[in-house]
Amino acid sequence: MKKKQVPSIVKDQKLVNKRRQQIVKAAVELLHDKGYHGTTTREVAQAAGFSIGTLYEYIGSKEDILYLVCDAVYDEVMMKWERLKDEQLQGLDRLKQVIDSYIRVVDDMQNEVLVMYQESKSLTKDALNYVLEKELKMKTMFEQELKACIDAGVISLHEEELSLASHNILVAGHMWTFRRWAIQKDYTIEEYCNYQLTQLLRGFRVVGTV
Repeated sequence: MKKKQVPSIVKDQKLVNKRRQQIVKAAVELLHDKGYHGTTTREVAQAAGFSIGTLYEYIGSKEDILYLVCDAVYDEVMMKWERLKDEQLQGLDRLKQVIDSYIRVVDDMQNEVLVMYQESKSLTKDALNYVLEKELKMKTMFEQELKACIDAGVISLHEEELSLASHNILVAGHMWTFRRWAIQKDYTIEEYCNYQLTQLLRGFRVVGTV
């Protein structure tokens, strides 16, 4: 899926990147508090420290702001995740650390992740498909980690289980944000990571027959 080209009157790409970072930062707070439809471009401009005219030198529409937010959040999640991953680890230790670091990145970017998932539905079809394709790349990364553990003989999964297992890992990270109103009352991030790792890798402990 091709990346959407957001129009800009300004030709200096460094300046465009800088201003769009300011726009994204301002928009995340507003979108988190008021939602996409409740937020105006004028409010985003004001929060970013621009006039409305200056804002439109770097975007073409309100939807461009939402698209830039979603695109930037995925990129930042991936960047922070790569920094946390320990490339020296192997086997089950690596799989655990990859999952743990992913959940911690989501913890660090709770509002951004929440905005991205709650408001991305307002994107046009092509823009939404591009954003969703980036998430599928994250899911593919988990599949690769699981396959490496299968090949090393440290876990056992059927081929048809891989996709679902990868989705479950992604959702485990999302849950810390989506249900934080309840979960974060009961668990610290340390406890949450440990319990999720136990359930993801060992499953439920069934006693007797079901």
